[in-house]
Amino acid sequence: MKRLVIFFLLLSVTANLAQIDRSKLPAPGPAPEVKIGNAETFVLANGLKVFVVTNHKLPQVTFSLMLDRDAVYEGKNAGYVTAAGQLLRTGTKTRSKDKLDEEVDFLGANLNASSTSVFASGLSKYTEKLIDLMADVVLNPEFKQEELDKINKQTLSGLAFSKDDPDAIANRVKGALIYGKEHPYGEFETEESIKSITLDQCKQYHETYFRPNIAYLAIVGDIKLAKAKSLAEKYFGKWMRKDVPKNSFANPKAPIVNKISVVDKAGAVQSVINICYPVDLPVGSDDAMKVKIANMILGGSATGRLFVNLREDKAYTYGAYSSINPDKLVGSFSASTKVRTSVTDSAITEILNEMKKIRNEKVSEKELETAKALLSGDFIRSLERPATLANFAINTAIYNLPKDYYKNYLKNLSAINVDDIQSIAKKYIKPNNANILVVGSADDIVKNLKVFSPSSKVDYRDIYGEVFDPNVKKAPEGLTAEQVVAKYVDAIGGRTNLEKIQDETLKMIGSMQGMNINITITRKAPNKMYQLVDFGVGQQKTLFDGEKAKINAMGQEQEVTGAQLEEMKVESTLNSYLYYDNLGVKLELGGMEALNGKNSYKVNLVFPSGKKSVQYYDVKSGLLVKTSSSVESPQGAMNISVEYADYKDVNGVKVAHKVIQGTPMGSIELTVTSVERNTNPSNDLFK
Repeated sequence: MKRLVIFFLLLSVTANLAQIDRSKLPAPGPAPEVKIGNAETFVLANGLKVFVVTNHKLPQVTFSLMLDRDAVYEGKNAGYVTAAGQLLRTGTKTRSKDKLDEEVDFLGANLNASSTSVFASGLSKYTEKLIDLMADVVLNPEFKQEELDKINKQTLSGLAFSKDDPDAIANRVKGALIYGKEHPYGEFETEESIKSITLDQCKQYHETYFRPNIAYLAIVGDIKLAKAKSLAEKYFGKWMRKDVPKNSFANPKAPIVNKISVVDKAGAVQSVINICYPVDLPVGSDDAMKVKIANMILGGSATGRLFVNLREDKAYTYGAYSSINPDKLVGSFSASTKVRTSVTDSAITEILNEMKKIRNEKVSEKELETAKALLSGDFIRSLERPATLANFAINTAIYNLPKDYYKNYLKNLSAINVDDIQSIAKKYIKPNNANILVVGSADDIVKNLKVFSPSSKVDYRDIYGEVFDPNVKKAPEGLTAEQVVAKYVDAIGGRTNLEKIQDETLKMIGSMQGMNINITITRKAPNKMYQLVDFGVGQQKTLFDGEKAKINAMGQEQEVTGAQLEEMKVESTLNSYLYYDNLGVKLELGGMEALNGKNSYKVNLVFPSGKKSVQYYDVKSGLLVKTSSSVESPQGAMNISVEYADYKDVNGVKVAHKVIQGTPMGSIELTVTSVERNTNPSNDLFK
């Protein structure tokens, strides 16, 4: 009998559903009322503002200290502010770095520091110990030269790779285009600026800006207000207040007309595209929430128009996104993607069309409600974290928000309509007043980019954003790529000496991130190769017997096939530059470029597989100083560079004894420890 009742109920529900008009979206319900608890607040006599959120659900507590300082322009010493923040965690006047690490590990806690914040978290039974450690880092840092040297060395390693990484180049130049290099948001670290950083600069930064009168301390978790007050007073009450400098900067402006900039990455198979400009959009302003929805529809997620257009409809890319970031000083707009070289101009056209469309046409109700739902969901989920209440309270104070800003967040979000979005899009989305930046193969893309500039002008920029004339450094009339390579052959010892070499084994050693790396490379004429990379915790072995190739890594074996195999046939050839013609490698002289202050000839190579590579030869010495090529990885195409230096004669033929290999994790500086020739290794080595 129960089954019969259920059956009739189902029929009734089905009949009602059949009467619903599915062609129309259901009307959105009223915005849910947000009940947000208030953080308890108090201010110490020295000006430190403290926010406490008690939550006894878990036996944990977190302390977050944040400085509300103006932006700092670092100039020729760019990087010292970041270094000062890193030094905070390298020991105090009462605890060495090892002692600090030991105490943190014993507590099972976290303790992190930056140039504008210090964070500590752990079990609430260690509450006082946590704030003691945190206060020691904030008030008593011991700035040591050896620790600064370590930080600078790590930074320089990352910069060495970023010089050739298209994404890093795009971010660096984008900042310079939006804000200008004389603005704190537009400057960036260089090898020269890092090497110029002094310990006194780092100390002075801490002395100047780590002051309680511009600091906010959030205490969240299993702690009562009375105890929080007692601990804050005990550990931070004697922190001396001091006037902090006020820094002001001219607001950058968007271009009057579109400006096109290209950073040449010869041989790159992808273009990194950024369409960007500054916007005047304060945090928490009346426009900020509307802008957030407009951006969500344009390109703020995988449901955005840019993603759907460029990935799903056109198949140009794996993803395309936009952002409009409010900021206390100056905000920014950016639309970005990475596409294959051949569709660079088409992708830019589609991005600009989507920017125009959202200005000229009202968005649909469906798009609006989807964007609202995504933002509402993010907001509601954030309320599950106790720290959110403290963040809300601090943001309200720093940005001078209305007291009920977060309580009315969902209600204000719900009230936004399609007319609001079109109005806000016309104000902030500027398809005709943007910097259009492309990092890619200039020879393949520049011609088609001129259409986006009213004057047909395209600015060539170097990896640091400086404009240069590519025609100024033309190679001498009549010089060919083959002649450049021939000069290199003569420079290292001559063809006769090179042809006497029937096999060669190079051994190199280096380190990265504290890990020693040993590399052995053996080549045997005509084109056999053995390569072993030993990094302590594992090995990678590459073998090529002249016909077949395989890679063994971490116990797994992979056969090399297709284009990669064809490329390996060339790369495995002993002294391959002697036989480029026979190997089917096409050469083209790409002009001249300055590398490390010296002019170099750029030689473009095209392998039989279609892969492109670039070689740079020093104009004066004729020696090979750098190679650059694109390789496929699980993360997509990556540009890899190798620099060569310290050439030494080995039995009549020079060999570069210093090799700097760029990787996504940083650069590896390798030193050649031995060169052996004509030892006739067994063919079994290469199987």
